[in-house]
Amino acid sequence: MAMNDSINILNSAYLAVEYIDSFLPDNPLQQPFKNAWNYMLDNYTKFQIATWGSLIVHEVSYFLLCVPGFVFQFIPYMQKYKIQQDKPETWEKQWKCFKTLLFNHFFIQLPLICGTYYFTEYFNIPYEWEEMPRWYVLVAQCFGCAVIEDAWHYFLHRLLHHKRIYKYIHKVHHEFVSPFGMQAEYAHPLETLILGTGFFIGIVVFCNHVILLWAWVICRLMETIDVHSGYDVPLNPLHLVPFYAGARFHDFHHMNFIGNYASTFTWWDRIFGTDSQFIAYKEKEKKQQFITKKKAN
Repeated sequence: MAMNDSINILNSAYLAVEYIDSFLPDNPLQQPFKNAWNYMLDNYTKFQIATWGSLIVHEVSYFLLCVPGFVFQFIPYMQKYKIQQDKPETWEKQWKCFKTLLFNHFFIQLPLICGTYYFTEYFNIPYEWEEMPRWYVLVAQCFGCAVIEDAWHYFLHRLLHHKRIYKYIHKVHHEFVSPFGMQAEYAHPLETLILGTGFFIGIVVFCNHVILLWAWVICRLMETIDVHSGYDVPLNPLHLVPFYAGARFHDFHHMNFIGNYASTFTWWDRIFGTDSQFIAYKEKEKKQQFITKKKAN
């Protein structure tokens, strides 16, 4: 009975969004995007699209999303938004991070990306424009992927912090006490495989078009680069996402090493109490700010 009620609610929500979408003005970018998509289908094989297309989407998205955080370090005004102001980025650390990223991207992730075509063939995932889901379906699917990945990340990330295995794998990622955006995928190759598995689970569950692969890649990179940025910038649109953890939440994990294990949302840490030290830290900060303001007045 409960299952039927849930299905009815979801169907009603879908119909409501579809009805609202019918009143929205046409997207001026839709036709150019359609032309580009069909050009891609006409000139490249499915293997090329799935493999090299996915690699390009990942690399371009990753480094473009890193640009704002990289530029912030050169803008004095933005330093007031840096969370750990006593630990500025250094060229040495950023260069070391960049070299490790290139190794992980091309020797760990690229071989996995090469399996994308076989995945789409095995599950008969369509590539055609006519089969592409509407934008609101993509948004819902990406949110579902994020919920699944977040659960996987919480428990496996917490396991990687176990004292018996931490120094062998996850310690690499924690070389930077004060994280920066490019460091989001700076990790031991085994960690890339272990935590990266959570990314693919949602794809297996929800994927009904190859566009979801790329949309979810962009969404996941946007989130992980943001939480590793080291900057808590106001008016960040990601803060509109319900229960979104954000940069300050994850930055504390790098500073404290214990707690705040989730990747995107706050609920797992809240349920298991692994955000208690973070909550205490925030309360201490508020008291300190109150005392400072009182003295200033």
